[in-house]
Amino acid sequence: MSRVTIALVALAGILAGALGYATLNRPAPQTDSVAVQAMIDTAIGAYDAQRSTAVAAAPAQDVAAITPDTINPLIESFLMSDPKILQRMSVALESTLRTEERAQSTAAIASMQDLIFNDPGQVVVGNPDGDVTLVEFFDYNCGYCRSALPDMATLLAEDPNLRVVFKEFPILSNESIDAARVAVLVGNSDADYWSFHEALFSSRGKVDKQAALAAAADAGLNPVTLELDMGTPSVANTIQTSYEIAKALNITGTPTYIIGNEVIPGAIGIDELRSRIANMRACGQSQCDS
Repeated sequence: MSRVTIALVALAGILAGALGYATLNRPAPQTDSVAVQAMIDTAIGAYDAQRSTAVAAAPAQDVAAITPDTINPLIESFLMSDPKILQRMSVALESTLRTEERAQSTAAIASMQDLIFNDPGQVVVGNPDGDVTLVEFFDYNCGYCRSALPDMATLLAEDPNLRVVFKEFPILSNESIDAARVAVLVGNSDADYWSFHEALFSSRGKVDKQAALAAAADAGLNPVTLELDMGTPSVANTIQTSYEIAKALNITGTPTYIIGNEVIPGAIGIDELRSRIANMRACGQSQCDS
């Protein structure tokens, strides 16, 4: 059997796994020619290793007798006899990947526990002594964050034991950075941060420094003082901490939530958030073992 044939069979399995991965609502990986070639090279390397072992263990004439004309129909017959094997492989791959991701997230979150949940510069809304903490990384110019705001408002209104931590994570523009700087100052003041937060996400157009200062003024703060304090080291440190946590946890977009031992990318909707919160109360983890 040729190296390329084995490689293509292996690659077909890999691509089938990727297809199954997508059907379970996972983001489809971007694949370019370099990535495909790397997979082929990997498959060829694995084939070479197996062939070397086979050659060492079997008589030379037996190996020579295995030709593509002999093995290819056997492979086709095996796959056709049970076409669902690729589906089972895909499900097994998905389960393995989820287990690995949970283990990695658990370890990474544990290593940064205080910075994530108890950093003195962060904003906490809801019940500061709540039994479950939900962390959100957001950008004021993120459309998905804007659409997810009603979910957060509903959770805060219906759950008196929920503690919510907001992490300024301005990644979309310089205007986002300016708005985040103002927001840090608002969070450190006696003003109503949640009202300020809602005002910015309810505003029209791009959220920039002027929009943030105007919302802060409506919350009773002096915009001139805020503008002077935007560049202070404490403000920069608060935002830098968010960047450091995001780098450690491989957070690349907004909104991203953290609850328990799980990093949740994207606006997953209020029902999914409720489920994670309920699981935390039931078993101490965001996903309980069935």
